[in-house]
Amino acid sequence: MIKFDFSGKIILVTGGTQGIGLSIAQKFLDAGAIVHITGTRAAAGDYEDDLSSFTYHRLRMDDPEERAAFVEGFGPLDILISNAGQSRDDEYDMPGFRNTLEVNLTGPAELCYLFHPVLKERKGSIVIVGSSACFIALRAFPSYTASKAGILGFTRAVADQWSRDGIRVNLVAPGFIKTRIIDWAEQSASRDAILQTIPARRWGDPAEVAVAVLFLASEEASYITGQSIVVDGGLMLR
Repeated sequence: MIKFDFSGKIILVTGGTQGIGLSIAQKFLDAGAIVHITGTRAAAGDYEDDLSSFTYHRLRMDDPEERAAFVEGFGPLDILISNAGQSRDDEYDMPGFRNTLEVNLTGPAELCYLFHPVLKERKGSIVIVGSSACFIALRAFPSYTASKAGILGFTRAVADQWSRDGIRVNLVAPGFIKTRIIDWAEQSASRDAILQTIPARRWGDPAEVAVAVLFLASEEASYITGQSIVVDGGLMLR
């Protein structure tokens, strides 16, 4: 088993207050990193989990002015983990469609652009947390699907462009991971039918996604850029 060492590295995990993001943040912390996380609430204490080991920042990804002010005041950064995202029930209405695109695609892309100078200076790395929706359609969530397909294309394009700056950019695409986001599936009458579509016959664990993220951010992956790793228990084989 690879034991990652990020001692002294400065890490930012957007959406790091729960679920996959929190698991990623904790894994980096355990590997010796200095870990910053973002969330939408006013303070870290407003969340159910204990976030006191991290430096917390409020960042609403759908607010361009807040994004710009956040990056301007952040300081040095070695690794950006772009994890924050959302889906909405009103994505067939244009306000909901636009807001999901802003949170899942435009906002993450702008953070990458704004952090580019410091990441270039420090020969840093970016890992974007996408979704199996990067590759397959979720008919109830057209904007989520479009944004995740778009962030995959963005990953590939900037990885090519920024490789000359010493910045690696990769993506991890989770499937059904046991977090609050899939409570609907766990409680659904179709739960067993959904599990039957997953060759592993179980939900994934957030830590299984986190390990893939740490690998792509690590020196062990120094010759990997512009790639996507799917962590889905074989879902996309169907």
